[in-house]
Amino acid sequence: MDRLKAMQVFVRIVEANSYTKAAETLDLPRAALTATIKKLEAFLGTQLLQRTTRRLSLTPDGADYFKKCLDILQAVEDAEGTFRGQGTAKPKGRLRVELPGAVGRNLVMPHIGAFCRDYPDIDLVVSLSEQVKDLTREGLDCSLRVGDLQDSSMIGRRIGNMGFLTCAAPAYLAAHGTPRTLDDLHAHRGVTHFSGRTGRPFDWDFVTDGRVVTMAVRGAIAVNDPDAYIICALQGMGLIQAARYQVRHHLASGALVEVLGDTPPTPMPISLLYPQGRMASPRLGVFAAWLAGLFRDDADLQA
Repeated sequence: MDRLKAMQVFVRIVEANSYTKAAETLDLPRAALTATIKKLEAFLGTQLLQRTTRRLSLTPDGADYFKKCLDILQAVEDAEGTFRGQGTAKPKGRLRVELPGAVGRNLVMPHIGAFCRDYPDIDLVVSLSEQVKDLTREGLDCSLRVGDLQDSSMIGRRIGNMGFLTCAAPAYLAAHGTPRTLDDLHAHRGVTHFSGRTGRPFDWDFVTDGRVVTMAVRGAIAVNDPDAYIICALQGMGLIQAARYQVRHHLASGALVEVLGDTPPTPMPISLLYPQGRMASPRLGVFAAWLAGLFRDDADLQA
């Protein structure tokens, strides 16, 4: 039995809380994982996992062994990463990445071909979703997040800062006037953008005199998709607050006009989130560096 491989299988099963999901992320038959755990438990002389009708759970010995496995696998990864970094060979293997839908479609995927050409031996698996997923449970190596990070068990690396603005279509401004101050907003309507995950509308905020002012702007339509949000604004349905990168082409063409430029919305941090110790992976290291460089070259996303 390859004990190092058995440790990797055991850790993946625990992280995914599922033999089936672990098998998918490891590209192995589920039966092979079951056989590996049986052999590992026989070798150690103790039970590591308990299976109920709903979930897997660690035995006390399993919990202790899991922690030791993490330390051992991290030490191996660190050692290999040090020496592989001295050679000329490029990173290889599978890298599972999650991107927010709008950011992925508009900012990352148009340039992903360049990354794949530079690193042809990396098998890149990209998932686009607006849902916040559990990285370890889904077998993801990293996830790009916009906004304040909530998951304290992960490591977050700031790679950008997303700028926002308030804007509207010329037709809307011609019909309702252009707001000059925040007080003017009480006489205006906005398109409501709500979270598809929580159902709550996103706040409108403005930075004025060094402080942040949050306001509610009434509207006749609410959508949970960022592209639909902008489409509503283009039809003159109301004011919106959107990321600059999302509307810059519409601003350049005159299809949308920025308003209240002296009181811009607060920017939002862009971070790459990954499990502790995972950045030692050469695959993730080069992808993180490439992504940071991509955002650094964009004036609307500079850190």
